[in-house]
Amino acid sequence: MVSDTETGYLRRCVELAREALEAGDYPFGSVLVDASGKILKEDRNRNTTEADVSKHPEFTLAVWAGKNMTPADRAAATVYTSGEHCPMCSSAHAYAGLGRIVYVSSTTQLVQWQAKLGVKPGPVAPLSINQIAPGLVVDGPVPGLDEEVYELHRLKHARATAGS
Repeated sequence: MVSDTETGYLRRCVELAREALEAGDYPFGSVLVDASGKILKEDRNRNTTEADVSKHPEFTLAVWAGKNMTPADRAAATVYTSGEHCPMCSSAHAYAGLGRIVYVSSTTQLVQWQAKLGVKPGPVAPLSINQIAPGLVVDGPVPGLDEEVYELHRLKHARATAGS
């Protein structure tokens, strides 16, 4: 399902998620890779620190791809990400015509983790990518790395609770 090379991209996503956490944002990170394996763009979550709800890394990559890649190149590209796309990001990915998505942790896992940590549900239904965009090719979650992502979410919640 996920090659060693792809695991490297996913590890970078987890590093970016850690950077987001350290900056005060929710821990999400994503990498856009072309068909040859070249990283074209990467980003981390910035929606808290920049006070812009659209600053999810998956959304940012989809917008960038729409402006900087041909339709064929977008379709051949892969987005690697620390967490499964939310509905907003799934829609942006589909409308941009991007190819495959590989994620470390799933929406189902995130919902379970948040319940365990006492985090209130968000204002949008926690739907999977294929519930939003059924035609997208999706792989994930990735066992082992998902535990690292859980720890980042646990730390985010602990910091938020300590600060309230």
